[in-house]
Amino acid sequence: MNQTLTLIWNLTTTPLELVSFVLSVVTVLLNIRQNHWAWLFAILSSGLYGIVFFQAKLYGDSGLQFCFILISLWGWMQWLKPSDTQQELVVSRLDARGFLFSLLSWFGLFACLFVFLRVATDTDVPLADGFLTAGSVLGQILLSRKKIENWYVWILVDILYVGLYLYKNLVLTAGLYAIFVGLAFAGARVWQAMEKKQGMV
Repeated sequence: MNQTLTLIWNLTTTPLELVSFVLSVVTVLLNIRQNHWAWLFAILSSGLYGIVFFQAKLYGDSGLQFCFILISLWGWMQWLKPSDTQQELVVSRLDARGFLFSLLSWFGLFACLFVFLRVATDTDVPLADGFLTAGSVLGQILLSRKKIENWYVWILVDILYVGLYLYKNLVLTAGLYAIFVGLAFAGARVWQAMEKKQGMV
């Protein structure tokens, strides 16, 4: 799975990265539609991307995929049956307290990851890896609770990831995250419309 493949425009990748790419796109498309099977594809793509990122010495991103698998299992349960009193999780927004807590959590996790990556690994991008890994954890948790703000987090994170993956010569994955930026904008619009429709019921 590590042999080099040459795609159109002399774009090179590996079969592992290509399969991860396809599974990730399917995941986001299903997330936009609030289809719970998105979590299965998220687990599969995260497992494969964990290997891809480890080979690229993006250890924060590699560890993030393991976190994604755990959060995806929790998210799947949340989407199917959030609680005994609530039969279906609906699209909603963070309140002011939730927003502040989310922001502080992002920067707190970022600080911890940055120190760990700089001291304990040989990565050459501890700042970017730590910041984007922490943001991705937050985005995934917000997605699990169907908070509209998850899409805004993903827009910022995905834009920055494009640059990081180009730097790491993961060109196909950089292209994937460029697609993710557009899908995140679409997801925000669709979920905003759903929230508005829920308010009319």
